[in-house]
Amino acid sequence: MPNNDTRAYVKAMVQALDSKRGEDIQVLKVGDLTSIAEYFVICTANSTTQVKTLADEVEFRLKTDYNVVPHHVEGHDSASWILIDYGFALVHVFLETAREFYSLEKLWKDATAIPTEEL
Repeated sequence: MPNNDTRAYVKAMVQALDSKRGEDIQVLKVGDLTSIAEYFVICTANSTTQVKTLADEVEFRLKTDYNVVPHHVEGHDSASWILIDYGFALVHVFLETAREFYSLEKLWKDATAIPTEEL
């Protein structure tokens, strides 16, 4: 069972994405299926600029509000998919075409979808 801090962090991630108009924000609880993370937070952006903006906002909010920094960030160069690895959660910010191509929701269909309003 995730601790309250983890849930607060995931909620802050969702709020950060929403504040910059991220679309189709999904939270998947994958901890029962893999050891790589407890949660995936997935979001769609409309442009490479917005992909970067969304990823930057997540990093800023977690650092400013909780002093939590990612272990690793990938994809800033192409900005069609930026992955932010916090250990307990992986944030995936996609352009729509990349999100459709990688289809993480289908790949991880056995994960539990967490409605964002329940965070």
